Amino acid sequence: MADELTIAELAARTGVSVRTIRFYAGMGLIPPPTVRGRLGLYDERHAARLELVRDLQALGFTLAAIEGYLARIPLDRSPEDLALHRALLAPWLPEEPETVDRAELDARAGRTLDDGELSRLVTLGVIRRDGAQADRAQTWTLTSPDMLGYGLSLLGTEMDFAVQLASKRIIERHTSALAAELVALFHDTVLRHYRERGRPPELRESLIALLERLKPITVDGVVTNFQLAINRAIRESAVPSHVLHPTTGSPS
Repeated sequence: MADELTIAELAARTGVSVRTIRFYAGMGLIPPPTVRGRLGLYDERHAARLELVRDLQALGFTLAAIEGYLARIPLDRSPEDLALHRALLAPWLPEEPETVDRAELDARAGRTLDDGELSRLVTLGVIRRDGAQADRAQTWTLTSPDMLGYGLSLLGTEMDFAVQLASKRIIERHTSALAAELVALFHDTVLRHYRERGRPPELRESLIALLERLKPITVDGVVTNFQLAINRAIRESAVPSHVLHPTTGSPS
């Protein structure tokens, strides 16, 4: 990549439109360009921050949340430092949405989906209707291919659909809060240690290697602890209220 880029070259390099780059600059998400005469010039720092913004958007961050996230990263941070932030996000980036026809959607589901099931999967946010084609000519977007199996499993529980939808929203709300706390913890401990040591390149490489192992470890911890929590909740809900200790709420 060239040391200096015009805004058009930066747009071509990052896939972000010229108009959006100017908008982000106005918000302070990227540093202002270096002005030479009447020409604004950009460099690798701008490209790296735009790529970080793109990753945050892929994770579902709102523009306000992106602004808050980047406010913690000074504008003079090097592309290498920004690569470390992207490495933190990379394992969690969702699969790209995928457009399929009805035959492929049924094949992915392992059976022919009826109109009611399609409607419920749309409400769950698992699929989207594309365009206004009729019947089998209709194409669909899988918002995340991994979500299709989850959505079908929910429908297969035979619970009232309102309960299925409420359970999905409860899971999303609590997992979003969990993710935010874990990311804040990592920023305030591991990344702070890296900054305080002067950002040595060898430590940056070890951190990137750690981040690559972080997702399976975290997922395993969430699943294991959730199973234990569910077991506790079931045991406690099975104890009649009249046998609970009046003060502690635990079984007498």
